[in-house]
Amino acid sequence: MTKVGVLVGSLREGSYARKWAEEFTKLLPEDFEVTFLEIGNLPLYSEEYDENEPAEYASFRAEAKAQDAIVISTPEYNRSTSAVLKNALDVGSRPYGSSVWDGKPTIIIGHSISNISGANAIQSLRPTLAFLNMPVLPQPEVQLANSQKYFDDAGNLNNEGTKDFLQGAADAYVAHVKRYVD
Repeated sequence: MTKVGVLVGSLREGSYARKWAEEFTKLLPEDFEVTFLEIGNLPLYSEEYDENEPAEYASFRAEAKAQDAIVISTPEYNRSTSAVLKNALDVGSRPYGSSVWDGKPTIIIGHSISNISGANAIQSLRPTLAFLNMPVLPQPEVQLANSQKYFDDAGNLNNEGTKDFLQGAADAYVAHVKRYVD
């Protein structure tokens, strides 16, 4: 069983980042166990917490460490990713030398409600993930524009071409994960 942790960079109820993550993870094989990692309850990272770890940090780090691979689904905020997502990455990377992210194969799903499609959010994450030694699937890049147009009133993805694209991305991600995980 391959354990896949999902980080959703939006806390909004009914967020498109969560909907995209849910649609993507439905396409993974049955032997991929998916866990959505809670990031909204993490206090903002401070080095002072390295010596006096909040309980939320301890449980988050333990859960993230138990994952074999990571899916990141993020909206684009102000030409970057969300603060809550960056905070989760920082929390998991500390204290220095004990990162829970080390070596975990990753895919980034970027989206926006505009035509920009999350491309800037993806590019803003790449240097951080490279530093954290999280090998990111290079292609296909999952950039999803105009998210509000792709879900019906019940929250279901309503575009077959996009479903096919996500399936191709999921297949590429599975192959990527298998290169790193036994």
